[in-house]
Amino acid sequence: MDFVTAVKTCFAKYVDWHGRALRSEFWWWTLFTFIASILLSILDAVIFGYSFESGGILDTLFSLATLLPTIFVTTRRLHDVGRSGWWQLIVFTIIGIFVLLYWLIIEGDQGDNDYGPHPLGAGSEDLGEVFR
Repeated sequence: MDFVTAVKTCFAKYVDWHGRALRSEFWWWTLFTFIASILLSILDAVIFGYSFESGGILDTLFSLATLLPTIFVTTRRLHDVGRSGWWQLIVFTIIGIFVLLYWLIIEGDQGDNDYGPHPLGAGSEDLGEVFR
């Protein structure tokens, strides 16, 4: 999945926790939100005079607008590795941050799992090498 497709997919599935998300979908979305947040922080500083530490109105609005898609793409990514989306709450523990990061990085289950078919569709076992 490329950058634009991943961003479009995450916005299209704004509050959809069903199914699975490839690593590429999750990480392209993460890169998009990171870069957009930096750019909006710069705009806030230039236009409104906010400091980078205080957070400006544009960055705050963007963060609020992308909060739900971020939660739900993370849920779908956890589904891809056979975990419930509720495991996101593990970040509230110190060690949990590393466990969650590990699950977000590893390759998803090949074939179908309890959360649905593989995101690449039928024959995904053969295509898995291409998207690693």
